[in-house]
Amino acid sequence: MGPHVQPAATTTSAPPSTRAVIQQALEAQSALLRYALALFAVCLPVFVWAASFASNTAWMAATFAIFAINWAAFYAGVNWTKTGGRGATRKRIILHVCGGLMWAAAVAQIAAFGNFAGPARETLLLMSAAGAVACIFFSAPLLPALLIVGPAAAAGPLIALFSNPKTADQGVIASGAIAFALALGLILNRSLRSQFALAAERERLVAENAAALANAKESARSKSDIVSTLSHEIRNGLNGITHVLAAAAGQGNRAAPSREQLQAALDATHELIGVLNATLDSESADSGRLALDIQAFDLAKIARDMVLLHRPHAAAKGVELALHIDSELEARETGAALGDVTRTRQVLANLIANAVKYTVRGRIEARLELRGDGRIAVEIADTGPGLSPEELERAFQPFRRVERTGVGIPGAGLGLSLARRLATLMSGELTGQSAVGVGSCFTLLLPYDSAAELIDETPRPVGTTRRLRVLIAEDDSLNAAMLRAILEQLGHQVVHAQNGQRALELAGTLEFDLVMLDVRMPVMDGAEAAAALRALGGPMAKAPIIAVTGGDADEAQACMDAGADAVLRKPVSVTAVARAIAHVGAPRKGRERAVA
Repeated sequence: MGPHVQPAATTTSAPPSTRAVIQQALEAQSALLRYALALFAVCLPVFVWAASFASNTAWMAATFAIFAINWAAFYAGVNWTKTGGRGATRKRIILHVCGGLMWAAAVAQIAAFGNFAGPARETLLLMSAAGAVACIFFSAPLLPALLIVGPAAAAGPLIALFSNPKTADQGVIASGAIAFALALGLILNRSLRSQFALAAERERLVAENAAALANAKESARSKSDIVSTLSHEIRNGLNGITHVLAAAAGQGNRAAPSREQLQAALDATHELIGVLNATLDSESADSGRLALDIQAFDLAKIARDMVLLHRPHAAAKGVELALHIDSELEARETGAALGDVTRTRQVLANLIANAVKYTVRGRIEARLELRGDGRIAVEIADTGPGLSPEELERAFQPFRRVERTGVGIPGAGLGLSLARRLATLMSGELTGQSAVGVGSCFTLLLPYDSAAELIDETPRPVGTTRRLRVLIAEDDSLNAAMLRAILEQLGHQVVHAQNGQRALELAGTLEFDLVMLDVRMPVMDGAEAAAALRALGGPMAKAPIIAVTGGDADEAQACMDAGADAVLRKPVSVTAVARAIAHVGAPRKGRERAVA
């Protein structure tokens, strides 16, 4: 506590460190209660002996009664602070001050009794002055109590001593003793406040260390889960792919792989890419580096695309996959969902893929409807094995898979946890309901703007755009070969550079219609190359630039800041490349921060 603390104004709105010091001061003053009781027990016989010389025995009896009442009331109040009132700082301060004033009143009553005690007058008045000193001592830990109770307790004895010339000298001595006690009380209070502040700081540091230790343990556990899960999924997937490629290469006198084996290897590859992308997205989301492009879009169109994409797989299992759109939503001419198109597609793809993956027989239905709270809902309901409440909660935790339903099915256990995180980042919500043996229903809720007007952003069909001369900068030969194959499939001419520096040299001597830069390259990375290309001058300074990234939001932002027109995320596909090229072919004003 400090001098700035006032008894009536001290509340829990004080800074945490100040509150901690005040709480400790209150605890210290409460701890002195037993010593006050011991002092009272020692002084009581002395007081009785001195009071026996007084002529008014009835008044002496009343004095004892007042003491008993004070002790009962004060003990009850302090006991309350140790049970239900421990956290009420202001109430505790008021209680301690009022309790001290009760003892100050008792001291004043003794002084009044002693003032008319005849031959015992001087002795009883000095005893009341000693009682005032005791009040000062027991109020010392709490500054408001010391400043209020001390002078109040000293007033009665001093007034009585100075009221009679015969005891004026004793009054001077008593006032000096009381002043000295007040000075010592202030010094003690100052020392205690320093100790309380150090103790509060220590408690804060201990709490912070405990929290840091808990976070470190959680981080270590999470990393262990990541390593365990990824090592299992990647090892199994790569082993299968390796066997198929070895057979295709004729190693070990193996027969050429069948179409089914090749399809299994392709599925394993896609699963590995999905696991790695989900892991990267989850890490980026946890660290706050996941970039989102919030805009109005047609959620029904995305739902139709996702249903059409997964319907062949569902049909192969004998499972019906249907889409139902609410008639009110279909009839609307305006209105759109608000969110990130790519991330919404990712969430719906995960929900529908999970339903197809775990549903052995029956039906899967995707339902779209408007909610009355200004949101649009997509429900994915299935007739799969269903989950218990505990299993459903576990399913939403990262790297936690439900053993009963996930045995033999690949995955990292990140899909639902990442989907929920993405929904939250888009100011939406992802919830789930399930019953064992009945099925599950997962609901994606997104904000909905009923006045938004959608713009048709359907990409132009492949082959209708003019043939482009494309410069790609990619240090990985396999990635470069894949990108070249996609661009040539789209009808474009490709020139390959091994790094950003080589791409800059080629751009300085040749003209290109489009530049595609890998973000991570030796010698000169994507951001540096984009900035250098913009600084060339001439036609190449205005050529569209697409940055190709593995998903790191900071790297993508650096490339956009350096002059890139769009960001294309790996692994690239024909559709994604075509969409990105169509996008950067639009006027620059409308494509300043696109992410394909």
